Amino acid sequence: MSATIGNVSVETGLDVLVRRRGSLLRGRRFGLVAHQASVDSRHEHAATLLADLPRARLVRLFAPEHGLWGAAQDHAPIAGTRDPVTGLPVVSLYGERRAPTLSMLRGLDALVVDLQDVGSRYYTFVWTMALAMPVCARAGVPVIVLDRPNPLGGTVEGNVPDPAFASFVGLYPLPTRHGMTIGELAAYLNAEHRLGCDLTVIAMRGWRRSMLWEDTGVPWVAPSPNMPTPDTARVYPGGCLYEGTNLSEGRGTTRPFEWVGAPYLDAHAFADDLNRRRLPGVHFRPARFVPTFHKWAGRLCGGVQIHVTHAASFKPFITGLAVVASARRLGRRAFRWRRPPYEFEHRKLPFDILCGTDTVRRAIERGEPLATLERRWQPARARWLARRARWLAYR
Repeated sequence: MSATIGNVSVETGLDVLVRRRGSLLRGRRFGLVAHQASVDSRHEHAATLLADLPRARLVRLFAPEHGLWGAAQDHAPIAGTRDPVTGLPVVSLYGERRAPTLSMLRGLDALVVDLQDVGSRYYTFVWTMALAMPVCARAGVPVIVLDRPNPLGGTVEGNVPDPAFASFVGLYPLPTRHGMTIGELAAYLNAEHRLGCDLTVIAMRGWRRSMLWEDTGVPWVAPSPNMPTPDTARVYPGGCLYEGTNLSEGRGTTRPFEWVGAPYLDAHAFADDLNRRRLPGVHFRPARFVPTFHKWAGRLCGGVQIHVTHAASFKPFITGLAVVASARRLGRRAFRWRRPPYEFEHRKLPFDILCGTDTVRRAIERGEPLATLERRWQPARARWLARRARWLAYR
């Protein structure tokens, strides 16, 4: 059941549970929070696999942002439906309601969570899990998290957010690139933020913090429509910042988050300005593209393609900030910060809730060097790293 590359063998939590014939679920009626990337090493979906477990009964499915099968675009409300494969009801956890109600959990003996995260604080699946956990605690329903690899490995980058800027792209303070698996995050959030959940994490076998996705051998299935490859996940901690501006982040193209631009930018001037910064592990190639939907749909955008030349040294968050700072300087009056609403926040600027503070935006507006920002983050990040250390399950 494990996925193998060379002498590397990684079993996800789902693989481990299925190999054990679901012994942890025996005699239980349970629900499953899943999406289209909830597959085992043979590409079989968790809903199908767990519905077939002996002496256990899957009775309800729950879907995060983008839906059970990843068909909905970003920020699109998800309606409740019925899964055509298992015939089970699918309860939406993205829209007006982002947490299950007590009545939705009635009759369940456990809630299983199998969600592929991408290692960035903004990605909403972790927060869907975090909102469900205290409700499960009140309902007396244990939570079982099936662990999966962090595609970005164990490296940590970015600032620790100000709790005043908490939102659905950061309910609790985590650095932008947090370097934790979803199982580790569940344990950390449950303990450090006192969610009160009866939690079990089914750990992976064979995963190490030094691994990038390509090292694991685990099949990549897009966890959201605009996360088609591991390359997308690699740039996403910076690429998602473009959502807080009037730059196209490449939605409506074949390279979301790798292409960024706008009609008001000159592609070559943009690339030259960014390459002069000599950011580690990255090269900016002049690019022109026409998004088929989303920002600047049907308009020719001048921009860049972000080529990661050395994954180990690449710093996606600082790279994203550099892209925004350069676009603002070159775009002059045409550049704009996106206005709310954004991810259910109706007052604060989207860029500010993505950063978890307004100090980053204000520093960009002042033309402050990014290295100064990085130095300012270090003390809070060091404290956070010390807090999370006991919840790391892998070397």
